[in-house]
Amino acid sequence: MTTRESLTIDLHSTESAIALVGEQEANLRIFAAQTGATLVLRGRDLYITGTPAQIQLCQQLIQDLGTLWREGRPVSGVDILTVRHAYDTQQREALQELQQDILARTRRGDIIRAKTFRQRQYIQAIRSHTLTFGIGPAGTGKTFLATVLAVQALLSGTYERLILTRPAVEAGERLGFLPGDLQQKIDPYLRPLYDALYELVEPEKISNLMERGVIEVAPLAYMRGRTLNNAFVILDEAQNTTPAQMKMVLTRIGFNSCLVVTGDLTQTDLPEHQTSGLSVVTKILKDVEGIAFCYLTKGDVIRHPLVERIIDAYDRHEQALLTKSKERASGRSDRSAKAN
Repeated sequence: MTTRESLTIDLHSTESAIALVGEQEANLRIFAAQTGATLVLRGRDLYITGTPAQIQLCQQLIQDLGTLWREGRPVSGVDILTVRHAYDTQQREALQELQQDILARTRRGDIIRAKTFRQRQYIQAIRSHTLTFGIGPAGTGKTFLATVLAVQALLSGTYERLILTRPAVEAGERLGFLPGDLQQKIDPYLRPLYDALYELVEPEKISNLMERGVIEVAPLAYMRGRTLNNAFVILDEAQNTTPAQMKMVLTRIGFNSCLVVTGDLTQTDLPEHQTSGLSVVTKILKDVEGIAFCYLTKGDVIRHPLVERIIDAYDRHEQALLTKSKERASGRSDRSAKAN
């Protein structure tokens, strides 16, 4: 019978304790799931119960997150899973660098940083490549991180313009039925790009920059025929481009420009018969020098934990449908063979 032991960790302050355990102590459940130990918080004391191996692993996880919670910086579930992933892949030495590398701060003063190794690789790719593709599910920070880097580059004078664009594809609604003129009709499609900007720059300053043409938020159709020099360009929702549209926007790259293309191949709103330009380009350009392809996964989801569970559920559902489809196709093939 395995001996169960206990350990008490003094978290130093109420602020540190709140930062570590998370909202409604959600992080304690994640620690328990990752280590098998039982965790209970009393004041600023954290009680850990389990086998010696479970306690040791839990203690190591908490210690390696100390850069965050000791300063009162909230620890997320993703942070915990990243530390555990670092153990499994022998990357513990890179953890502190990941945690301390502050990318920027929001207008409210909240710290923006890469929270996973794949997010950090994505940031490094954007900084070192003219063309970067960020591909992955919702909530992995593809567009937000690219926008942060774009705003920084714009304000530092590296680029003269910031251009945010996405295809205005109708997802179950007809564009013509929306009220207003063309700009008012397309604004809802571009709203996520505005949201990312408002996290970083005062609304009044954004309006001024847009009036001067320094920041441009426009549908993809507006990119045709242009050459984008001295510009940081972000193409969002690229899974909804056609192959022709993708080729069009990629050939807009000018001198001293940077293009980041983001998309989620599992959320295409194109008609069933239409192939996604993002899907095609991953095959055509995969070996071209100077282009980076970064693939984020559900493990990089930074939104509410429910988002990751939703993604998991859809993945299982789609896999089940694919399995049934293959079984039906196999059954039809068997019957055809017997008939012949």
